[in-house]
Amino acid sequence: MSHRKPYQLVSRDWKSADTIIEINGTKIGQDLMMIAGPCAVENEEQIFTISEFLAKQNVKFLRGGAYKPRTSPYSFQGLKTEGLQLMRQAADKHGMSVVSEIMSIDKIDEFNELVDVFQVGTRNMQNYPLLRALSKVNKPILLKRGLSSTIEEWLLAAEYIVSGGNEQVILCERGIRTFETATRNTVDIAAIALVKQLSHLPVILDPSQGTGTRELIAPISYAGVAAGADGLIVEIHNQPNEALSDGDQSLYLDQFAEMLSPLKELARFRQKRFDFEMEQNLSAEKSVYGPAQ
Repeated sequence: MSHRKPYQLVSRDWKSADTIIEINGTKIGQDLMMIAGPCAVENEEQIFTISEFLAKQNVKFLRGGAYKPRTSPYSFQGLKTEGLQLMRQAADKHGMSVVSEIMSIDKIDEFNELVDVFQVGTRNMQNYPLLRALSKVNKPILLKRGLSSTIEEWLLAAEYIVSGGNEQVILCERGIRTFETATRNTVDIAAIALVKQLSHLPVILDPSQGTGTRELIAPISYAGVAAGADGLIVEIHNQPNEALSDGDQSLYLDQFAEMLSPLKELARFRQKRFDFEMEQNLSAEKSVYGPAQ
C-alpha cells in the first residue's frame, strides 16, 4: 500500500492519465506549448512589434506583465488595465492567446475579459484566498513554484485550485532560492521529472526567471524539455537593453528564433511536437499528400 500524499486530486494516485488542457487548439500536456513575450508590457509599439514577430514564428501564446510585483516600490509596476488591453489587441490581431499575472482577487473580472491564461506568480503561490477564488474561474491557471517552496507545498497550492472545481492547472518551475548567487535562481530540473511522476498536471519551465541570464536561457530550455517539461515560458524583447523590467534575462528576437530549431529536435526525441510547428507541419503534409478527399 502506497503512502498517502497530503495532496490528493493533483496526484497520480487519484488520476493516472495526464491531464490535457486545450486552449485554442493547443492540447497542453499532449502537445508542447511555447509562451513568449516581454516581462512587462511597456507601450503599444513594443507589444505589437513583439506579437507580430511571434506570430511569424507561429507562437500561439503571448506573455506580458500588466500588474508587476516588484521587490522595490520604485521599480516599474506595469501599465495595469491599459497593459492588458494592449496585449489583448496585439494577440487578437494575430490569433494568439494572452498569458498574464494576476495579483489580487479584485482583478478577476478584468482578467476574465482580457486574459486567456491566469498566471499566479511565485510571490502568490501560497496566497490561499486568491487560489480559492481562482478555483471558481473557468480558465487555465499557470501556477509558478514559490521562491523557496518545496515540491509538496507547490502541489498543495495546486490542490487548492483543483479542489475548488478548476482542474485546468499548469505547473511552472521557475527556479528556487538557494545559497548560489551566480544565477538569479537555481533551476530545479529534477523537479520537472519528479513532478511528472507525482502529478498528472502539465509542467512547464520558465528559464528566464530561473537563470536571470540571457545566455543561459537556450541551454536550460533544452534541458527542461529533455527532462519532460510540457512547454516553456520565455521572456523576449525587441530592445532588451532598454527594457523597463528584466532586460538582462530577455532574449533578443533573433536569439529566440534560433532556439526554436533545436527545440523541435528535442521534441521529436520525446515523440512530441511543439504547438508552434503544427500548422507548418500540416501545410507540408498537404503539399505532399494533396488536399483531403
